[in-house]
Amino acid sequence: MTDATRAAAAPAPAPPAPRGLWREVWDQFRRHRGALAGLVLLGLLAAFVLIGPLVWRVDGTAVNADAAQMILSRNKPPSLASPLGTDQLGRDMLARMMFGGRVSLAVGLVAMTIAIVMGTLVGVLAGYFRRLDGPLMRLTDLFLALPLLPLLLVLVLLFRDAIAGALGPEAGTFLLIVIAIGVTSWMQTARIVRGEVLALKEREFVLAARSIGTPPRRIILRHILPNITGPIMVAATLGVAGAIITESVLSFLGLGFPPDFPTWGRLLYDGVEAMTIYPQRVLWPGLAISLTVLSVNYIGDGLRDALDPRLRGR
Repeated sequence: MTDATRAAAAPAPAPPAPRGLWREVWDQFRRHRGALAGLVLLGLLAAFVLIGPLVWRVDGTAVNADAAQMILSRNKPPSLASPLGTDQLGRDMLARMMFGGRVSLAVGLVAMTIAIVMGTLVGVLAGYFRRLDGPLMRLTDLFLALPLLPLLLVLVLLFRDAIAGALGPEAGTFLLIVIAIGVTSWMQTARIVRGEVLALKEREFVLAARSIGTPPRRIILRHILPNITGPIMVAATLGVAGAIITESVLSFLGLGFPPDFPTWGRLLYDGVEAMTIYPQRVLWPGLAISLTVLSVNYIGDGLRDALDPRLRGR
């Protein structure tokens, strides 16, 4: 048997196993250096606020009962005892940064979840049901036309005392702020989802499911929502950054959490009066907010590229 005959008789090599969708998404995401750096930075910030208090066991809300000692410990520069210095009441800034970061990140995640759920619901209903498209989109335009920051200020001023009296100052303020931010931040998600649904509902697999009598609820849950996961995830990452900035603005204006319940925005508000004398008081919370928002924006940019089939594999 000649070599050519042996080569022709040899079995063909097995084709490579197909890679999953999420493996391809991760491979594309890793090529985006900014997104990968943002993911690492966000992980470090999350570890700082979640694991840091287990290592640095200092109460960031405790005030020295001795008035003389409290005065001596105010506005101290960074040292071994207080790596980030102290505030105007002698409280440790590192401990307050950790605790404030927990609150700020929790506000961003919960408010983003509310906004994403509302925006997805409105966008899917408006895109799939033609009779609901006009009313829901006019409602979206109405919310887009409202000045959001003055509206948030009015909501906080009207309902803060009532909700704080019912649930307590900390829980009541948290609930009010996340609901107010979420209710005023769903419009962009609704527009994105509506556009995706309008394109998807004319695709062959949706038309085939409709032709065999599949109910709209099942079509939406089994065929529409899984195919718009990408845009929703991108909107969610950007929504976290927007919610953190909005909460910081409210706290900076003095309408956020109470003074003994720190957030990064509240720490900025407390330190702005002494900014020229003690710049570290505004440096640390401002840097934390900027790094968080920057990392989340880079992650959203990387997800947008990774979830776009036209760019994946380029």
